[in-house]
Amino acid sequence: MVVPYAHTDELQKLDSASATEMMATTQKVERALRELYRQDGINVGMNIGKAAGAGIAGHIHMHALPRWIADANFMSVIGETRVLPEALDVTWERMSKALK
Repeated sequence: MVVPYAHTDELQKLDSASATEMMATTQKVERALRELYRQDGINVGMNIGKAAGAGIAGHIHMHALPRWIADANFMSVIGETRVLPEALDVTWERMSKALK
């Protein structure tokens, strides 16, 4: 997840410098994900506003999710279950090191 320092609820309200920094950081995250996880693709996106699924409706952020062909994405919709390839604390450690 990439979160700008500026606290705003809409992408259009984000100043150009912050938007540029947010995209550059998202590029770094993409690079780290590709190096660490060798996934088949990556979903990158934003949920802006409560109706769009924003968990924190008052603050924009960008998601970057590694995806593999035939992964278990349907599990969240059908089985209301999340499938993680590793514990989140392990992901945090790996990504933190890769982004330095």
